[in-house]
Amino acid sequence: MTSVLSREERKALAKKRGNKFGAKKTVLDGITFDSRREAAYYAELKLLEKAGEVCEVELQKPFALTINGQLIGTYRCDFAFYDNTRRCYRVVDVKGVLTREFQRTRRLMRALHGIEVEVVR
Repeated sequence: MTSVLSREERKALAKKRGNKFGAKKTVLDGITFDSRREAAYYAELKLLEKAGEVCEVELQKPFALTINGQLIGTYRCDFAFYDNTRRCYRVVDVKGVLTREFQRTRRLMRALHGIEVEVVR
């Protein structure tokens, strides 16, 4: 005789799998970030915003990756904001590991939107 487990029982028995890069989700100001490093960068941005050095801070801003009128995919940056000291719009991604997929997406952003995605490690 075989026993049938419910969905909840299977979940309870299964080991919780962590992030493959070891990142730990962190909550700051009610916002859940994918890593402690990303949350720390957000805290730093908030201080810069209060000082007036940056403005228009956006989290998880989507960018459409469209070629010849066809949507290939969407890239979501970690942070996008206007830097008053450099007088430019900045798109920042917090990464511990630079993957091939991200490097491809970064090149697409440069080619399609003329935006250089900055990487914070």
